[in-house]
Order: sequence, then C-alpha cells, then structure tokens
Amino acid sequence: MSWTRRLLVVLAALAAALLAAPSAAQAHEERPVTLPDGTGSVPVYRTGEPDLLVCKTDRADFERRISGFPDALKARNLKLFERCRTSGYRHLQQAVDAVTGPGKNIAILPGLYEEEPSLPAPKGECARLKAPDSKLGYQILSYAQQAECPHNQNLVAILGKKDLQIEGTGAARTDVVIDAKYRKLNAIRSDGSDGVYFKNFTAQRTTFNSLYVLAQDGFVIDDVLTRWNDEYGFLTFASDHGLYKNCESYGNGDSGIYPGSASDINDGYGYEVPRYSIEITGCHSHHSMVGYSGTAGDSVYVHDNEFDHNMGGASMDSAFPGHPGLPQNHARFERNLIHDNNADYYRYVADGTCAKPPAERGYEDGVVCPQISMPPGTGIITAGGNWNIYENNWIYGQQRAAFFLSAVPAFIRGENALGKQTDTSHHNRYADNHLGTDRNGDSHPNRTDVWWDGQGDGNCWQSDTGASTPRSLPTCGDERGAVSGSTDRIAGEPVKLAQLLVCADYDVQARRLPAGCDWYGARGIERIEMQAALGIAVVLVLVGGVLWWRRLRSSRLATAASVLGLIGLGLDVAGSTMGLAATCVPAVALLLTGLWWTGIGLALRATRPVLAWVTVALGALTLLDALDKGVFMIPWIPLSPAWIRGLLGLVWVVWAVVAAARHGERGAETATGADGDDGDGDGAAPVPAPPAPATATTPEGDAS
Repeated sequence: MSWTRRLLVVLAALAAALLAAPSAAQAHEERPVTLPDGTGSVPVYRTGEPDLLVCKTDRADFERRISGFPDALKARNLKLFERCRTSGYRHLQQAVDAVTGPGKNIAILPGLYEEEPSLPAPKGECARLKAPDSKLGYQILSYAQQAECPHNQNLVAILGKKDLQIEGTGAARTDVVIDAKYRKLNAIRSDGSDGVYFKNFTAQRTTFNSLYVLAQDGFVIDDVLTRWNDEYGFLTFASDHGLYKNCESYGNGDSGIYPGSASDINDGYGYEVPRYSIEITGCHSHHSMVGYSGTAGDSVYVHDNEFDHNMGGASMDSAFPGHPGLPQNHARFERNLIHDNNADYYRYVADGTCAKPPAERGYEDGVVCPQISMPPGTGIITAGGNWNIYENNWIYGQQRAAFFLSAVPAFIRGENALGKQTDTSHHNRYADNHLGTDRNGDSHPNRTDVWWDGQGDGNCWQSDTGASTPRSLPTCGDERGAVSGSTDRIAGEPVKLAQLLVCADYDVQARRLPAGCDWYGARGIERIEMQAALGIAVVLVLVGGVLWWRRLRSSRLATAASVLGLIGLGLDVAGSTMGLAATCVPAVALLLTGLWWTGIGLALRATRPVLAWVTVALGALTLLDALDKGVFMIPWIPLSPAWIRGLLGLVWVVWAVVAAARHGERGAETATGADGDDGDGDGAAPVPAPPAPATATTPEGDAS
C-alpha cells in the first residue's frame, strides 16, 4: 500500500469512526467456538422403524389428531402409538437422554409437547452459574455449563449425540408441536452433535431461537416449521456440511433463517469455489423482520427459496463482533423469489407493545419486535461482504430497493488493524436478476433497484438496473470477474454514511427509534438528508450573499454566477426531499453550484487571487462530483469528490467570511467591479485618469 493510499485509509477510517456505528443490539452472542475441520458430511435420511418413540397417552386426543390422515399413515401411527404407550417416552428430552450411541432414530407422534419437566426455572447450583451476561441479558454459558444445566436455557438439549435423527410422524409438520411457551431461550438446542437430522415437526414460542444448531459438522433441517420467536426461527452457527430444505419460518424478531458463521471454507477464492458449507433450498421465510440473515454467513448456497412480506428479504453482514469467519464472504443466491418485503414492524416498538413480556405481545396475531436496525422495503442487504453472487433471482415489489450494499469498517467488529478498515464490500456480483417482474412476467416495480454507498472494489451490477443511487453503476461482463467501469473507493459517500450512522442508533429494549431516519418513519424536514442539505444551503446562501454584496455586486459575472448558485442550492434541497426517486436533480444542483463557485472565483482573481483559485478549485470539484453522481462513477479515484469538496468547503466558508468582513478599499472594488475590472467581467482593470492640473483662484473666483 502506497503512503498516499495509507494516508487516505487513515482519513477514511477516522471518517467512518465518526459516521458509522453498529446497532446497540447484538445479533447473536455465544461462547467462543472454532469452526469444524470439514471432515464430516451431510447426513442422509434413514427409513425404517424408529429406535425410540415419544407420545402422549391420551388415546382419544391422539385419535382425533390423526383422524384426517391417509389410511396407511393413520394405521402406522396407531401401531406406533400402541408400542409407545408401553415402551415409549412422554417427553422428547427423555428420549434424547436415553440415546447411548450413534445412529439412533427418534419418532415423535402427533401431539403438543411442552416438555413440562424442562420448563421450571433453574434451582440449586444451576441457579448460581457464573458466566458473562450478553447484552440481551442471558448468560453466555460454556459447553460444560450447558451439559451441567441443560435446561437453564433450553427446552430440549441435544448435547454430543452423534448421527441422531428426530422425526415427527404426522401428515404435516404442524401435527407435532414443541412449544417453549416463551419460558426458554431455545426450544431445541443441538450442540456438538454431528450428523443430526430434523424432520417434520414445529418448534415455537421462545425468547431466542426455535431450533438452534451449534458447532456441528453435518446437519439437515427437513420440512420443519419455526415461528413466534423473539429472535430467530432457525439458527445454525459455526457449522459445516449443513442442509436446510423445505422449511418454513415466520413471526421472528430477527430472521427466519440464520446460518451465522457458516464454515469459512472459501476464504481466498474468487467466484469459483470447491463447495459450499451450507445449502438452503425450498424454504419459505416470511412475516419476520428479515427472511434470511447471517453475520459471517460464509460459503452459503441459497437457491429456490421464497422470502416475502418481511421488512427485508435477505441480509448478510460483517457488523457484529464475536462471529468466526468475518468478514462475510462467498454467499451465492440463485433462483429465489424475493418480493414485497415492506412490512412496518417498528410501530410495535414505538407504541410499547414490544416492552411487554413476550407472552403478552401478540406474536401469534402478527406482532413482530425488530431486534436490530435495518432498511425496511429492501430485497437483499449486504452490510460489509465480499465475493457474493446474486444471479437469476426474481426481486420485485420492494418499496425501498432491490439491492442494498454498504461497507462496514473492521473496528465495528472489534478489529482495529489499519489495513483491515476497508476490507469489506468488494467483488459482489449482481447479474441476470429479474428486477421488478414476477415469474409470470407481470410488472411489480421496485422503488429503486440499487442503493450503494459507493465503497469497495470490483462490485458490479447488471446493465438493466432501473433507478439507482448512484445513477450510474459498474456493469458485470459476460464472464464472472469481468467488470466495466469498476471503482475502488476506500470510503462511501459522506451523506450516506451520515444516514447509516443516524439509522443505526436503534435499541428495541430502550424503545429508541432514531429521529431523522426514514427507516423509522421520518419524513420531509425530519430526515437527516434534508436537514443536511438545508443547513448547507443556508450557510452558503448567507456567506455567499454577504461576500457578493460587500465585494462582488458590481461584477456581472459574479451576479450571474450567484443566481445559478441560488438555483442550485434550491434544487439540492428539493432533491433531498425525493429520497430514492429516480431523478437527476441532485446532479443538476451540483452542476449549478459548481458554476457558481467557478464564477465567483474568477470574479475574485484580481483582488483576492489565492481565495479566487481556491474557489475555482472548489467549483471544479463540485462539477466533478456532478459528473460522478449523474453520469458515471469516476473509476480511478480512491475517494468520492464529495469528501474533498466537503473538507475544502469548510475552509472556504471561513475564508469567505473573513474576506467579506475586511473593508479594505471597498470604494474601488464597488465602483469598478469586485474582480478589479470595469464591470464588463473581462478581468482588465481600467487605466487610471491623469491628475488634474493645479489651479489657483481669487477670492472672487476668477482664474489668476
């Protein structure tokens, strides 16, 4: 890294430290874990008779539950019920505890399983465990503590069991329901249990996750439903050789599906990789804060799913510390339906609903309590990720944007090394997606197709993107890796970073919804973008107006330039009200403002040459910024012109105030034009007239 680029990185990191911050909430806090060694495999479903059975003993209730089953399935369940009444278990945990070796199958017969022995609060030594507290209040227990007190946090704890298969025997996944009743952090926790296979049941109503898989090399989640949780439906963490298929999740305060810290097997590769650690296919995740998410969601292949009617469709990030595999990299999204993710769940935080105990919030009636800050109305959000591929997806009906890409400086995840501060948001490929249309070809436009803060190297988009910010984007070539007009910027746009800073100041526990952020309903003058535009316009009008009046009002060039400046600043304020609308108003505003600065700089060149050329330089930077935002992103510069323009603009304001305040020889400037000319703007000072000859007068006034 050259010294100039290193200096720019330092400046960008300082700016990011001021203008970016993570949400107050933590996505997920867990004991320190290491990623699997990758020697495992995806488990295969086993047929045949189960080894252990779980059922309730009320025959009338059981027969009612299976009455609508197909004859063969009904007969099988009746046979299993008779066996279970004599040699089975009444609770899933009892059956799990009875497993003594690998390769066992547990069948759960139709019924409601509240696992009553596991529900009570911990007592004795389990109530006095010493462990750090998470920011959400629960203890971060070690594996040994989980084994010692498995029901402090878990309704069902599967610890160290290998190749275990747990399957419901109903006709649908809702025939077997495991219900934590909002009294446990997790309904089912599978920890260090390689090769586990879950199939055909429902888990629900927790204060964190319905189904939690941790530190495993090999798992399958097949035809399982999770719902109504404070945080996640499915959470798999620090695992490899995983498969989600035909699953469903809804009613979650974070995401339905969360493959966090998936095994980081592809770090160092480009787009072509040997394999993926987690595959997710055939799933439907809806009516949650976000359908899919994953801090350090590395090497995940997500295809042929549907994410809809959430606040956001899918999200991956590098924004939270304590997650192995950061920064996030190598997710691949193909053939997914991502649509109509426009829910407004922040209102339940604002009105106090989410401050009630979980059981009283109304999750079953559609309430969702969002746990972190995120831009609602968005299809796919990438907050600091690299080498992700988004191809051949249907993304439509988003009221904000189809794609949202922003950088996350490494200090936010707890890494302070200078060289890491710009290590995210590189080589993300958005190509061949169906934007604004459904599978039938019907039009359902997104409000805008792309929102990008501008940071990163090698990012590219398909050429048919509609409205976007920025207006012109680097385009992807036919081959992966081919990019036209690629940029390599070490910091995003300052106004966008300011917006991210304001919007990140969200806390569900404190009921703090950031003022000034349209994510939470701010409109018009309430929005930080409009406040910034209006504040800048007021300052420039006042300073520029005083400078023109005291120094430049006799210059036609300065007067004409000032009129353009007023129009430009007015358009800038107007443009800030348009949010994500497809418009060239901001670029036109910059063009006119650039002409203003250039004009008054030229008008000052004879009397204030240094200030004049600084002003001209500021005008040139503003024109360059207009080109960058309105025509094409300039590929060879490490920072947007807006950064340098903003810093130089601060200097100019102070300098212009001083220049306007000094009286000097105002008479000459006013009489002949502030640029030293005769008012015609050509910059040439008039030749002074020779002095009048001396005369003498008599008292009567006659010439002597």
